[in-house]
Amino acid sequence: MSGVIVTDPPKADLKDVDALAGFGAATVSEAMGRTGLLGPEIRPVQEGVRVAGTAVTVLSWPGDNLMIHAAVEQCGEGDILVVTTTSPCTDGLFGELFATALQQRGVRGVVLNTGIRDTQELRDMGFAAWSRAVSSQGTVKATGGSVNVPIAIDGQVIRPGDVILADDDGVVVVPRERARETVEKSEAREAKEAATRAAFLDGQLGLDRYGLRGTLERLGVEYKTYEEYAGDAGERS
Repeated sequence: MSGVIVTDPPKADLKDVDALAGFGAATVSEAMGRTGLLGPEIRPVQEGVRVAGTAVTVLSWPGDNLMIHAAVEQCGEGDILVVTTTSPCTDGLFGELFATALQQRGVRGVVLNTGIRDTQELRDMGFAAWSRAVSSQGTVKATGGSVNVPIAIDGQVIRPGDVILADDDGVVVVPRERARETVEKSEAREAKEAATRAAFLDGQLGLDRYGLRGTLERLGVEYKTYEEYAGDAGERS
């Protein structure tokens, strides 16, 4: 497998990236029209952590982490390393030594469509990580691949410089051109949710706030007392 290492790709503006870090992955995905989410199998190795950064992408051969070594050189302040392989792989391609090198370069975390290991050490050093699997299985360094090229994970295309936002609920990718727009839409969504939260605290029901009673009626959903329902059930028995 031949490959390419692309240097200095365009990136989202870091102030927009940092602004997106103020919102959850669910909010940002909703703000983009329910798009951008990676699948639910990619889970954090820690809890209570949210990070956002610009993607440095890696395409590796299964069971081979050579290109992660090559990618470290391309990583810098505010980045998140995103790794996938040419076919499914759950081997532990990434661990504490990689995290040490990346943390020294200002990298904010890693998202792996593969396995990860040294999870306790990663938690202890405060390096944020999301992965498809946890595995102690080691790897080799023998096959070429690519760095900073478009990759796909769970149907989502991730380009170098796109925004990656990750928290306990999952991982979402924001195209770099849409970062500012998504910040604004996320702010509007949070304001709307704050108003709804206040209404719920005041006792309003979602059925009324969202106008859902008419939806129930159109769908033929009926209200019945227990006696009416029990009587109907008796007639059917």
